[in-house]
Amino acid sequence: MSNILFISLGCDKNLVDSEKMLGLLGDSGHQIVQEESQADVIVVNTCCFIHDAKEESIETIIEMGQWKDQGRLKGLVVTGCLAQRYGKEIEEALPEVDAIIGTSGYTDIVEVIDQVLDQAGRKEKALLSRMPSLDLLPDSLSDKRVVTTGGYTAYLKIAEGCDKRCSYCIIPYIRGHYRSFPMEDLLAEARYLARGGVRELILVAQETTVYGQDRYGRKALPDLLRGLCAIDGIDWIRLLYCYPEEITDELIDVMKEEKKICHYLDIPIQHSEDRILRLMGRRTSRAELEDLIGRLRREIPDIVLRTTLITGFPGETEEDFQHLLDFVDEMEFDRLGVFPYSAEEGTRAALMKDQVPEETRIARRDEIMALQQEISAELSAARIGQKMPVLIEGYLYEEDVYIGRTYMDAPKVDGNVFVSAQEELISGDFVPVRITGANEYDLMGDVLYADEFTK
Repeated sequence: MSNILFISLGCDKNLVDSEKMLGLLGDSGHQIVQEESQADVIVVNTCCFIHDAKEESIETIIEMGQWKDQGRLKGLVVTGCLAQRYGKEIEEALPEVDAIIGTSGYTDIVEVIDQVLDQAGRKEKALLSRMPSLDLLPDSLSDKRVVTTGGYTAYLKIAEGCDKRCSYCIIPYIRGHYRSFPMEDLLAEARYLARGGVRELILVAQETTVYGQDRYGRKALPDLLRGLCAIDGIDWIRLLYCYPEEITDELIDVMKEEKKICHYLDIPIQHSEDRILRLMGRRTSRAELEDLIGRLRREIPDIVLRTTLITGFPGETEEDFQHLLDFVDEMEFDRLGVFPYSAEEGTRAALMKDQVPEETRIARRDEIMALQQEISAELSAARIGQKMPVLIEGYLYEEDVYIGRTYMDAPKVDGNVFVSAQEELISGDFVPVRITGANEYDLMGDVLYADEFTK
């Protein structure tokens, strides 16, 4: 069999597709390698959500294609969002690409690679293309997956596509309409991951909160969560991408009742001002957002709220921005990220009047992040003295400390805890820690041993 180098770009949802393709390749006998010089085929699973992601994907494809002249490379396969969105352009502009696979076609990866290798020695060869309908829901492949996130943490993608059609977003054009995976398949995949040592499940989709509406005629996320909580070996369950207008009392009740569900909620609101929210195609108002945030904090006092915002959306005035800044100051989100608006080809927002200059978009982002840094510093300082479990993720030799996360932090997007310990700690274990220090985004702490923990 052949050596395959796999490069996964973009979001955690794309990473799940990559892990399932890796599982199929390994199951078929292909060898996964880490060095370009060793690869017979390179697969690039691409992203094109915003302009910068698109540029990164194109640059990676061009860079990998050069190994056809430098090494043993026989084939270059492009999968994922860029392939789905710009398949024709890839065919015309990037002759080094041998095959493209759309977002619904990743289960064909082995067959496509075999065909690429079969025609590698021919003088004339056609670009192979697999572009199944975006109405297709790929097989969940519950037992064909290679976890690449440390072994103890894994993302569980519960649905594909989106029906919201926000005016700035291209996801429906590259991922299709919303399709929930069958609950029995997701529970089987979670059990498979737990048997492999996964202790933290992170639920993802373009929108997790409407899971099941298309398949079962109701929002079935609470039912799925109850099923996942019953699986032995899973200790933490974390929810990302929860649209505010879809958060129900039942979901809040499940989060309160089930001990395994982290009191952490990612709620992408994008803006606070009603006029901008309407232009964005969002379905909430500032008053509704304030009501939801207040309700969540009353019902779950230790909840940690993360959100994302867009600055410089078409038509955003300085007054709109100042109101957004005030909203951030008032709400004091525990975690917050900001993206300068990116005008994406084919979206309604890209055609709107009153486009905001790029430098203004970036400056507004920086101003919000400066404010959020102050908020985060205050919230982190308030954690000093608290005791909490920490999931250990590694060891930093130069600093002689372990690195981990609390329930308050999702991987890659949030902070860390730097833990001092008298004895060796194992990645993937939960240890009790007393917080002893803090900066804007990270905490420091000491392991609590049995006698200390009871004091």
